[in-house]
Amino acid sequence: MNHNNSFELDLFISFKEGDETAYTFFYDKYFRRIQSFSVQFIYDQDEAENLAQEALLHLWQNKDSVESLGGVQAFLFTYAKSKCLNLIRHNKVKDKFKNDLLNHKERELDIEVLNSLQFDTLELTELERIIQESISELPPKTREVFIKKRFENKKNAEIAEEMEVTLKAVEAHMTKALKILKTKLSDYLFLIFILIYNN
Repeated sequence: MNHNNSFELDLFISFKEGDETAYTFFYDKYFRRIQSFSVQFIYDQDEAENLAQEALLHLWQNKDSVESLGGVQAFLFTYAKSKCLNLIRHNKVKDKFKNDLLNHKERELDIEVLNSLQFDTLELTELERIIQESISELPPKTREVFIKKRFENKKNAEIAEEMEVTLKAVEAHMTKALKILKTKLSDYLFLIFILIYNN
């Protein structure tokens, strides 16, 4: 066991005993990671921040159920995953009434990816790296549309105006981006599946 793991294990033991200083360490370590993870699926910075706070409060209230140091991360991301799925399903109902096909496709992809995640085996940093690499490999205009839509939370009409293209072109780029990313993430999740069942 290296020094960092030994340090965190000591903090974990203190956390289990109700030490708020030890809890603060885990809060600081995981808050941004959970927020970043959540915003990739729900596209709302404020909601993702609320979700991260809620996950960490839930961790504190249920510290007795976390049995190991590694269980802290699994607990937090499993909770975040569940909350993201609930929000996506709620938004999906709202989208149905808007008859917005593109939003529907995005929600379907998010649900598919979230349902496939296993946090006992999947390191978030690895997932983030693959997502970032996949985005960087998109064709330039498709990548620009995707970033404006997903990370800058812009409407299709705003994107069309900024890029001086039609609404149809924006929708075509988003459909293309989702198709490419779905293929790349599916490849990754398949490898995880193999690792799980070979262990």
